Amino acid sequence: MSPRSWNPTTVVQGVHWILLGLFLWLEPGSASLPLLMDSVIQVLAELEQKAPVTEAIPIAPVWQLSAQHSGPHDPLHHFLLQSWSLQAIELDPITLSPELQGLTKEVARHSVQGRQEYGVVLAPDGSTVAVEPLLAGLEAGLQGHRLINLPLDSTATPPDASDHSPDVRVTSPDNQASLPDAKAKAPTTVDSLLVTLARDLGLTFLQGPKNWSHPGLGAEGCWDQLSTPRNFTLLNAEASPLTTAFLNGALDGALLGDYLTRAPKPRPPLSHLLSQYYGPGVAGDPTLRSNFRRQNGATLISAPALTQQVWGTLILLQRLEPAHPQLQGMSQEQLVLVATHATKEFTKAFLGCPAIHPRCVWGAAPYRGHPTPLRLPLGFLYVHHTYVPALPCTTLASCAANMRSMQRFHQDTRGWDDIGYSFVMGSDGYMYEGRGWHWVGAHTRGYNSRGFGVAFVGNYTAELPVEAALRVVRDVLPRCAVRAGLLRPDYKLLGHRQLVPTDCPGDALFQLLRTWPHFDANVKLRTARRASRRSKRKPPPVTPTSQ
Repeated sequence: MSPRSWNPTTVVQGVHWILLGLFLWLEPGSASLPLLMDSVIQVLAELEQKAPVTEAIPIAPVWQLSAQHSGPHDPLHHFLLQSWSLQAIELDPITLSPELQGLTKEVARHSVQGRQEYGVVLAPDGSTVAVEPLLAGLEAGLQGHRLINLPLDSTATPPDASDHSPDVRVTSPDNQASLPDAKAKAPTTVDSLLVTLARDLGLTFLQGPKNWSHPGLGAEGCWDQLSTPRNFTLLNAEASPLTTAFLNGALDGALLGDYLTRAPKPRPPLSHLLSQYYGPGVAGDPTLRSNFRRQNGATLISAPALTQQVWGTLILLQRLEPAHPQLQGMSQEQLVLVATHATKEFTKAFLGCPAIHPRCVWGAAPYRGHPTPLRLPLGFLYVHHTYVPALPCTTLASCAANMRSMQRFHQDTRGWDDIGYSFVMGSDGYMYEGRGWHWVGAHTRGYNSRGFGVAFVGNYTAELPVEAALRVVRDVLPRCAVRAGLLRPDYKLLGHRQLVPTDCPGDALFQLLRTWPHFDANVKLRTARRASRRSKRKPPPVTPTSQ
């Protein structure tokens, strides 16, 4: 079935056809609704209300399509749809409101044009998510199976929807091969949950060695406004299509699709599932939510399995489109090399790095004056607690408010140019950018130019931060920084009190720091000086750092 055969009365089997409608819009619309995940959930809820789906009658409406909005031919997507043996029936169309129709047009296709990124929405946790790869994962998960056989050669066609051919065989994803090399046997299946991610990883890294390093991977951006977002601008002019928003959407789709394959029937409505995932957590599990997508993605997607999937998806594209300009004439040795590099960069430079909200997400005021660049790589990582705010922040709203409060205190009361810390770690799963990787901070007097200052939000005199936050600062952040050339491999980790007369980062946290890798116990502040300074001051309202 070609997308050009669709008409406004087409309705097909399964909730996934709701999602397919999103893929078939060609031109961006002019939605009046803000580009929020809540708006996408609203679309799904309205569709589910107007055409409820049950196990007995798994029928739901496709988005109302017109001939002028038929989408581009996508052999890969249609191969998967036909592999699931889906059949169409006719039913009167169900019309969405004009606002929701406009929204579906805007978010249906992900693209990057210059520094503008399209097809993305702002989620409640502050992350930006591409809708297309999210829906692709949900669509795959709704089928209840994952692995699909590849066609044998370039003359093979996807199995006809009416032909229950044994060529489409369901197998367990646990049978994936280990990391391949040039002599390894080519994969014979693709995991439908990972096809979108695997395709874009493979095609991006096919462009050559210049894309085999991390700077263009996972580019962040900023919305024009956070309350009613309409336009998203990337911070990196050299960003690849593998932006943070795209990778977020691909991970969310894979994680939720995996959940759907395991969920007992009847499965939850998609609007309800997304509300939980972008809220308190799926089925009451606070760890299965968007805040922790990278940790969960690293658990779900092993490097060897993903390498096989990227390789297999490139083979599939090569067979479906023999004249594909990027794949024509590529040998298996070349394809597996691309797959290996793409997987390595994704797992190391994205899954292996912390999710850091840029300054625009927490509403930072402009820097005052002219920042001083750091001379990278640095040799130290200094750990702080904020002391005030004393309570951990567990939501975007509270963490962002704390960041703004600390910045105002540092700028207006202390007279500094900006918030002092390089980064601040919340208890919501996110790290917040302060002065960042490239500018000298004001966090450890006399040593600001020699190391990065990272603060945990809260008072950790008698208790510890949550384990997820500790893991990011202890393991994820330094490993990522070392790989990126920002932190020396032999870096030293110090508590603030080892260099400046202060109780920071709190007794409980400092005792824990002493057990961490790279902690340097040989660095000690002179006891007499520390006692003298402490006797002359009262407890400060914020961590007692100075420029």
